[in-house]
Amino acid sequence: MNLKMTALQTKAATRQIGTPKAPLIEGQAVTRAVTVRPVVNAISILRHLANTGAPERAADIARHLSINSSTCFNILRTLVAEDVVDFNPLSKTYSAGLGMARLVEQLVTRGQRIELAAPLMHDLAAEFGVTVTLWRRLGSDRIVLVKSESSPTNLHINMPTGQRLPLLMGASGRLFTGRLGLNDEEMLEAFNQIRWARPISFESYLEEVNLARRRGWACDDGYFSNGVLAIAAPVCDASANIVFTVSTVMIRGDRSEAQVHVLGEAVRDLGHQLESKLF
Repeated sequence: MNLKMTALQTKAATRQIGTPKAPLIEGQAVTRAVTVRPVVNAISILRHLANTGAPERAADIARHLSINSSTCFNILRTLVAEDVVDFNPLSKTYSAGLGMARLVEQLVTRGQRIELAAPLMHDLAAEFGVTVTLWRRLGSDRIVLVKSESSPTNLHINMPTGQRLPLLMGASGRLFTGRLGLNDEEMLEAFNQIRWARPISFESYLEEVNLARRRGWACDDGYFSNGVLAIAAPVCDASANIVFTVSTVMIRGDRSEAQVHVLGEAVRDLGHQLESKLF
């Protein structure tokens, strides 16, 4: 049975980003690309050095690519200064530099990194029979669901990607609250703006925030959505900032307190594992 938790959908979760308009120049849509010859030559040189894999003199590179010798030399000097091409002063040759390898590595998009995290999320979902979700912080007051892996069992909670929630809501919210550095008045103001599925006092919320800070994972027992228990752990960057949270959702009351604790520890460990995949 595929159980869809429609109660998870809130006004915040259904806000959509508008489709950007086509770029305009003096009221006219851009209809053709502009070719800049020095850029084309630089890319040709980089491609040539990467394909050959062997050091070459500037004159040989210029001849092979049919580029003016002086122009080729100046481009090579610039590429060396930018650390994407290496120069050997003894042999007077040029080769692809370590900086170019770093550029290629940086071209791996965040979306591709998220896909690398999917197998780990799937393994936890299968082991504990839960739905595992990955949330990313969006600005100063929202989180957005970027990945979801459901349990292969017959009963699971289906959560579509793209939904957004207030930053302080749910199990993930308890993690962020502990890191934002808000004073009590600011925290109370933000807390009062959240629409909870069932009542929770501000004092109880703060107790759960402090508990999450101590054990490294947070729990929301049906306050975010009726009938749903959520457990979340942080996924931090190199500066220890929470950029993502990984969360599990399941039917409330389906597990003992001891089982919830075991799952919480597993989610915390998964959060640490995902840091090597996402950053």
